[in-house]
Amino acid sequence: MKVSRISVIVLSLAAAPVFASDLDLSLTNDSVKGQVDFFGNNSDIQLGAGYTYHEGSRNIANVDFHAQGRTALGNLPTTAGLGVRAIGWDGNRVDGGALGLGGFATVNIPRVPGLSFTGGLHYAPSILSFGDSENMTSLELRASYRVIRNAEVFAGYRYLNTKLDSPYSGNINLDEGVMAGMKIFF
Repeated sequence: MKVSRISVIVLSLAAAPVFASDLDLSLTNDSVKGQVDFFGNNSDIQLGAGYTYHEGSRNIANVDFHAQGRTALGNLPTTAGLGVRAIGWDGNRVDGGALGLGGFATVNIPRVPGLSFTGGLHYAPSILSFGDSENMTSLELRASYRVIRNAEVFAGYRYLNTKLDSPYSGNINLDEGVMAGMKIFF
């Protein structure tokens, strides 16, 4: 079972350049995440899919769909998107998922070419949650630097939390921590 899951991930990552606009790989102390986005910043929509393996056999998958566009925050060029993030997770004893509403923004700093800051927030109330999830919050903050034309490195913070339904009451951090990674543009 474990070998086939790893084979599917490796095959998916190898096929990513054929269908994708960018590939994002990141690590925390307890997890590894791969994210593929299918359209570039100039497109009016963004569709993406990701997979996170968290230490302790927790698997988290997401599918994103956002309307996006270029704007400005003050005098800073910005790409912003509003839409949904569907998240499904499977742990040892419990599993669940949610359809989070929210968005993202990437702010470029013209005085420092290559430097940008990105923030994304999605929230799913109980009506949009299923399985053992009562609600869900997904937050990601990062600072990125474009090293070469088609690649950047980044560091930031990732937080994915869900409140559990009865009989498992309480909150669980599905993924949380300081992260580092790279993004490759195709």
